[in-house]
Amino acid sequence: MSTSLLRPPSLLRLLGAWRARDSAEPAYRQLAQALRMLVLDGRIGLNVRLPGERELAAALGLSRTTVAAAFDRLRDEGFLESRQGSGSVTRLPTARAETAPVELESAHGGNLLNWTHAALPAAPGVARAYAHAVEALPAYLGDLGYDALGLKVLRCAIAAHYERRGCPTSPDQIMVTNGAQQGFSLLLKWLAGPGDRAVIDHPTYHNAIQALQRAHVVPVPVGLPAHGWDIDAMEAAFRQTSPRFAYVIADFHNPTGRSMDPATRRALVAAAARSHTPLIIDETMVAMGLDFAPPPPVAIHDPSGRQVITLGSASKIFWGGLRVGWIRADAQTVAALGRLRTTMDMASPVIEQIAAAQLIDADVGLGERADMLRNRRDHLLRLIEQRLPQWRVESPSGGLSLWAELPRGEATALAALAESMGVRVAAGPRFGVGGAFERFLRLPFTLDEAQLEAGVDRLVEADARLHARMPRMRDSLAMALEADRLI
Repeated sequence: MSTSLLRPPSLLRLLGAWRARDSAEPAYRQLAQALRMLVLDGRIGLNVRLPGERELAAALGLSRTTVAAAFDRLRDEGFLESRQGSGSVTRLPTARAETAPVELESAHGGNLLNWTHAALPAAPGVARAYAHAVEALPAYLGDLGYDALGLKVLRCAIAAHYERRGCPTSPDQIMVTNGAQQGFSLLLKWLAGPGDRAVIDHPTYHNAIQALQRAHVVPVPVGLPAHGWDIDAMEAAFRQTSPRFAYVIADFHNPTGRSMDPATRRALVAAAARSHTPLIIDETMVAMGLDFAPPPPVAIHDPSGRQVITLGSASKIFWGGLRVGWIRADAQTVAALGRLRTTMDMASPVIEQIAAAQLIDADVGLGERADMLRNRRDHLLRLIEQRLPQWRVESPSGGLSLWAELPRGEATALAALAESMGVRVAAGPRFGVGGAFERFLRLPFTLDEAQLEAGVDRLVEADARLHARMPRMRDSLAMALEADRLI
């Protein structure tokens, strides 16, 4: 059964300039290839019903015969399943190509370069903040230390942080958590149960996908177009699947690095309000702007305070070891979450909360580390352009990683071979649902220049080895199946 219907305007945005007018390839084959790659890349999710042949033909300015031929080809390949009265629903093929497996041996003397972490060492001032916290601790020792909502000093600091960003907030709208991940787990437990649905932008943060799956909540992926977000597709998913909530990363999105503009933020909140769908907006990366400062929070477009729930974190901007996150919501929601939390872990450590308050009050942002990250980003982009020119990578406006697009669906096979060459990378399917994004790798630029060069060198070696072992294929489907078989 399909989980949502993709409307023609959204499909046209995803297809983009799909047809090469000077190509000798028939239009139906070009259309089938474009649709196939959208499914493989996860930009069209699985179990999504495509527009009818007549409707799509009118939208594309093609004959119905051309669209029907493209759909027939996709059905033959296993990418579509059609039933009378139910339309055509996206699938992935189950067949596997036969090939000899690739043996993986230890390389580079066991010196493994772990290129999977999109995080920085501690920021300047973290040690001083902890020293201040130790000095301030005696004033808190007369209390029990169990405050499910968090210390007042930290809640006030976080509320003031939102005020500075143009989003009026009171301390009773803030709940402190042990990182944003715990905040998401609390919201997941509060909002949804097994079998419920949650809309996600696709790709998205891998730990959010895993949290949904562990809770047996069904993710409903809405593919990101070439640029921005498709709010029409989001709203269609809200209407058609009745999700318990939607999870969106609007600021320097992980893994793509894109940022949602103010008009799109406003449209997203309006669409969610029309369908009464709560929005969980993950602001974990909000301080990671490299080319520009982020727009004001999505929550400013929710004057009632009841539509948008915001997740924040001190981990990316200050230090991953500072396990402090927060939830911003209306006061009633925060109180309910506090009651739920007492059944789980009671409260966050006091020392960390005092230190986090000191750091947030200072409001120093990335500071000089922004220049360092920009230089590393640009250095990595140059390395890929020089050493792997067949890859396509756009410069992200923020965040901590590149989202590299490979020519073929072989990311998992390449990642396995790269580890045997001495570098561990995160393949695209880690950030998607149902095996999507086999043409993508996430490459953080948080390593220093020498490590980035070593990482690219080993990727080049793995890429050469992969293609030396893989026969040339006529199309990307065969290559994708071959790459899957290799590991």
